Parts: sequence; structure tokens; C-alpha cells
Amino acid sequence: MLNHSDIMSTIDMIDHQHLDIRTITMGLSLLDCADPTPKACAQKIYNKICRQAEHLVETGCDIERELGIPIVNKRICVTPMALVAGACETEDFVPFALAMDKAAKTCGVNFIGGFSALVHKGFTSGDRRLIAAIPEALATTDLVCSSVNVATTKAGINMEAVRLMGQTIKKTAALTADRGGFGCAKLVVFCNAVEDNPFMAGAFHGVGEAESVVSVGVSGPGVVCHALQAVKGQPFDVVAETIKKTAFRITRMGQLVAQEASRRLGVPFGVVDLSLAPTPAVGDSVARILEEMGLETCGTHGTTAALALLNDAVKKGGLMASSSVGGLSGAFIPVSEDEGMIAAAESGVLQLDKLEAMTCVCSVGLDMIAVPGDTAAETISAIIADEAAIGMVNTKTTAVRLIPVPGKGVGERVEFGGLLGSAPIMPVHPESSAEFIARGGRIPAPMQSLKN
Repeated sequence: MLNHSDIMSTIDMIDHQHLDIRTITMGLSLLDCADPTPKACAQKIYNKICRQAEHLVETGCDIERELGIPIVNKRICVTPMALVAGACETEDFVPFALAMDKAAKTCGVNFIGGFSALVHKGFTSGDRRLIAAIPEALATTDLVCSSVNVATTKAGINMEAVRLMGQTIKKTAALTADRGGFGCAKLVVFCNAVEDNPFMAGAFHGVGEAESVVSVGVSGPGVVCHALQAVKGQPFDVVAETIKKTAFRITRMGQLVAQEASRRLGVPFGVVDLSLAPTPAVGDSVARILEEMGLETCGTHGTTAALALLNDAVKKGGLMASSSVGGLSGAFIPVSEDEGMIAAAESGVLQLDKLEAMTCVCSVGLDMIAVPGDTAAETISAIIADEAAIGMVNTKTTAVRLIPVPGKGVGERVEFGGLLGSAPIMPVHPESSAEFIARGGRIPAPMQSLKN
């Protein structure tokens, strides 16, 4: 039972420390929408999304009002579209993205994920057609998010897919140049993508999931940072214990919202994803948590160790607070969405190589990072390959969401607004990786994949 002190503490976290439910995400299977006729398939996709998710936003708003807990986003994710549309007799998959976008707008959600393909061991015809459609799909829709899984610990890294995704990111940036390459902010390249991630832009409804589920993504960097202020100068075991207890309290709130949403929507509860997802608001930064541990600036020596402690403690605390913790649970380090990360990048302390090292111990990877618009496709592919290697060898999810901003260079800034914030353009190494990427083939799975 919650006592009066617990209730008042939670209210304070909401009012003053940026605690919120970052997203309620409904996952929907669209496998039964497959049809050889493209128009019929697109209509089935639209109809099913609208039918299943018509009350999602209304329910989220009702829960938010009744419980007094901010629910920032209501979202939908669907079966990877390469699987749903693979049987269609068409080379053009853009209409399926348009159907997703139209359905998302009808339902009133802020994003829909699942214009996705899983190509870690090779391509189907549907996979190739979907990847070819990504630039135009993201340029002509407002709410559609896309992801491609190019590697797993079991399969290794599909280097042909890595090469294609470097080119795809460049094309997407070019087609959305009038918006600072915004299309790339809706595109994620994964290693070891999970099937139950409620966060965008990488959410999709995995084939191992039920017909429909509702999952919740909880945030709260500001709450953790505030809690650490009370243990300033104390040993790291005290720091870890403080984070664990704070994460437990945050996750209990998420569990309550998830179960209530599940009951009202008549949809099974999926997972609570406890991820410290920052925003551009001051006081809601993962970087500031690391600095509260004693670092002068995020990115200096010791940053990776501090992030490892944070990520581990968040997982341990959240695990005991929910009947089903899943997704990406841990800490995100997106540059554009975290005011502390932005400040560290602009000061020159936080650079791409250090961010890559930090991804070894965080929840995802190189997230929302703006690079010069003239960055070569092969360089982007090589960055993806590096990040996929980290995920593959460490049996963890890693991802890349890079934005080559057309017409801009190092030292300039791109503004996306809202939750996506703004980002300084970060330098990349000028030396070429073209010959490396041109080899193609597959980097074999590591020894640790042989666990059977």
C-alpha cells in the first residue's frame, strides 16, 4: 500500500522533477492484412489500425486526467511492413506508409512505427522493396517511423544491408533537406532489435507478440538527478542503491498506468519499458545525472563508468517493480533531445568517438546525432557497422539514428523543435571507409553466439 509520504513524493516528482509517462504504445499485428493487390492491402492496413486503436488516445487522456500523471505521447506500432506487404504485386511500398500515416492521423496519435525490415541474415524481395521506399516514405508522411535491423549476435552483421542503409540515410536527408534532414530523425538502424520496444522511432510489433498489446514507456531523468543530490560525495554503492530505489518508484507508476490502459482498452498488457529518456527541457537530462556523480562535463574521462552504473541500477530497480519489464529499459543518450548532452557536445568535450564508447553500456546507441550534410554514405555505413559490432559482440541492442544535415557543417546547429529539440553538428573522421564498406558480404557471428 502507498502511504501519504509516497503519494506526496510522487506528486512532487511530477510537478517539479519532470516525471512522466513518455508513451503509451499499442502494438498491432497486421499479418492478416496481407493481400496481393496493393490497393486492397493498403485499405486493410488503414481499416485495422483505425478499428483497433480508435480509443487509444481517448483512453490515455482519461487516465492522465483521472490519475494526474502526465502521459506525453500516445503511439502505435505495427508488424514490420516488409512482412505485411511482401506478397503485394508492386515495386512501390510508399502507399503502405501513406496508409499508416493516414490511420495514425485518424486515431490522433503522434507517431506510428513499423515501416520496418529485418535483414540481419539476408534479404527477401519485400525487404529490398521496403528499404528502397524508405526515403520517399519518410519524406511524404508526417507520423511514420522506420527501422531496419541489420545485425544480431546469432547471425552476425549483414554488410550489404549496412551499405544500403548508409545510402538510404543520405537519400532521406536529401528529400527532407527543407526540414534539416528531418526524415532521418524517424529512421533507426538496429542490431539485436527487440520486439516489444514502445519508443520511437524504432518501435515495431514483433511477430512473436500477441494480436495486440499495450506497453508503456516511463521516463524520469530529472527524478534520478534530484535523488542523487541528496547523496552528494557518498560512495558509489550508495549512489547505485539510490538510483535503484528511485527507479523502483518510477516503474511502479508505469505499471499502474499500463495495467489501467490494458483494462480499459481490452488489450493485453505488454511491458513497462523503464528508460531514462530525456527531453530538451532543463532538469530532464541524462547528462546532468552523470555530472551529478562528479563529472565536470559529460564526455570527460569517467563518463562511461558513470553511465554503466546508471544503466545497471535503473534495470535492477525497475525489474522488481513490474510484472513485465521489457523493451530497451535503461538510459538513452540522444544528443538533440538532452540539453546536457547538447551543452557537452557544443563545448567539444563530448565527441562521436566518446559517444560510441558510451553506447557499450547504455540502452540503445548513437541516437539523434547531427553530422555534416556532406558526410559520405560510406562513412555513415561505417558508423553503423561499428555500432552493430558493439551490439553483436556484447549481446545487446544497439542502434544508429544519424542525421546528415544538408547544407550545414561542424559548429552549426539544426532545430527540429518539440521533443526532438535541436542538435549541434558534430564532426566525423574525414578519412575514407569506402573500400571497407564496398566489400559487402557478412561479418560472421561471434563465438558467444554458439550457446546451444
